[in-house]
Amino acid sequence: MRSLRSVAPIGKTADVEPRISFITLGVAEIAKARAFYEALGLKASSASNDSVAFFSVGGIVLSLFGRDALAADAGVQPGETSFAGVTLAHNVNSESEVDEVLREAVAAGAKLLKKGQPTFWGGYAGYFADPDGHLWEVAFNPFMPLDAEGRVTLPEPTE
Repeated sequence: MRSLRSVAPIGKTADVEPRISFITLGVAEIAKARAFYEALGLKASSASNDSVAFFSVGGIVLSLFGRDALAADAGVQPGETSFAGVTLAHNVNSESEVDEVLREAVAAGAKLLKKGQPTFWGGYAGYFADPDGHLWEVAFNPFMPLDAEGRVTLPEPTE
């Protein structure tokens, strides 16, 4: 198994590669959660089965795994559903697209948490919760446009 850190001279470590490969959501019912995400237009991989679903989302894999099974896999106790300080985001190219995506999510079974509206940072965003309570932000950020492949373009790092 390859370490998160690259091989480096003794006493020094190299940086972790800047990459997220999977986002796994613990869900109550895999079939119900899979149907929700398929209703939003995602297509499940043929590697999916009754115990897990995989979706390709712009170079990252979104996976759905049973909440209790995920807790057991991580070696923690499953707890009550509550805000865990994590949201997922789907960025779009305009304010009207924010509203459109929010409408589509609600039609697929999401709960609207915050309608699209101007943000304090100069963008436009709203939130929905999927059927298992995972929070999704839908945002238009004029300061971080999307490239031709739909990926966020960040400003260059400061030195």
